Amino acid sequence: FDKTGTLTEGHPELTEIEPEPGFAADDILRLAAAAEARSEHPLARAIVAAAQARGLSLPDADGVEARPGRGLAAMVEGQRLLVGNRRALEEAGIAADHLAARVNALAAEGRTPILVALNGSTVAVLAVADPIKQGAAEAVAALHRAGLKTAMISGDARATAEAVARRLGID
Repeated sequence: FDKTGTLTEGHPELTEIEPEPGFAADDILRLAAAAEARSEHPLARAIVAAAQARGLSLPDADGVEARPGRGLAAMVEGQRLLVGNRRALEEAGIAADHLAARVNALAAEGRTPILVALNGSTVAVLAVADPIKQGAAEAVAALHRAGLKTAMISGDARATAEAVARRLGID
């Protein structure tokens, strides 16, 4: 199986915003959504949709630079913003080691962790998940009853994909 859109809905949703002390969740979401507003990436769309659902007005983002497989960088309200995975922050020289356990835990739960850095400091962890389609687990179980083994491919982080596979009973 291809995971996204076959076993899952294919429409990720923001499930968590965990700001560092001194930062407000809505402020982080507003800035991250501003940076992601023009992106077609499913994770970006989930962040923007969450901001819209909260009625947050998005400022303009300048100098948006996509970092394939990592995230993106932008200037929002005169602040340097980086939204992406741990590798994106590491490559930018931004420390995120103190969040490693939380990032790993989110991935183990089947969520995609997204880090947000502002002016060179990590300020939040966001989590996005793609809901499992109704009937997916039953379809996998029916294949097992027929004597077939199942496998899944995904472009997600390994821990995230493995968590979805466990929930569905994929071999």
